[in-house]
Amino acid sequence: MGRVAKDQGLAQERLRRWVSFIAVCGVLERAVQEGLLGNYYLKGGVAMELRFAESARATRDVDIGLTGERTERLGIFRDALALGFDEFSFQLKGKPLRMDKVDAVRLEVAVKFRTRAWQTIDVDLGAAGIGAVDFVEPSVRGLAAMGLKTPSPVRCQNLSEQVAQKLHACTGPYSQGRARDVLDILLIDSLGRLDLSAVRVAAEHLFAERATHAFPPTIQILAEWRPELEFLAAGLGYQVRTAAEIEARFRRFVDTVADAE
Repeated sequence: MGRVAKDQGLAQERLRRWVSFIAVCGVLERAVQEGLLGNYYLKGGVAMELRFAESARATRDVDIGLTGERTERLGIFRDALALGFDEFSFQLKGKPLRMDKVDAVRLEVAVKFRTRAWQTIDVDLGAAGIGAVDFVEPSVRGLAAMGLKTPSPVRCQNLSEQVAQKLHACTGPYSQGRARDVLDILLIDSLGRLDLSAVRVAAEHLFAERATHAFPPTIQILAEWRPELEFLAAGLGYQVRTAAEIEARFRRFVDTVADAE
């Protein structure tokens, strides 16, 4: 793996996580094919990385949307992991952590390749939304060079819902630590793949459903977010680098979505 990471110009630890993410996708796709799982989708940072590779910020956990109550989701996911994928196997570690505010459960999953430990990752099992799933060809590099089987396509939360969720998260009463969502939204917008009308519809529905604050939200970048935003923007090579520029662009984006027909 070290040689491939060097040849591809990737951080070795990031490539290791990409392999773990793809292995989890593989076992979920196998569960769908065998009728154990009706559907799933990736969301959050892992969906961003599989879509946009190095253009997205690195994430350390896997967010998965499944249907059913939390206990049901946990049972289905445990049964899916038991199937394995290619030469990967999986084992749950410790006790699940309930995250009541977001209707999710966090798990530690030990990933093994052949008989050797590969990595332990955090997996958040959340509730699936009502929107359509996007079938995405993973854009991460290095897997073929390692001779690994890659499931393709994988299922990701559609971009309109993902942007709506990120917009709600970074502007609401529980927005602490969500500065990264601002840059995620601006990255998606910069790639020109968004249906702004669909984003507005998804946001209006989500804001009304959660009833924590109104749509369109008031945009004001917190002072404590500014250094983090500038650090992340520089590291990802964003066109805008200062917190003031980021705030202005984010405000324009929200205004455009609110006015989208």
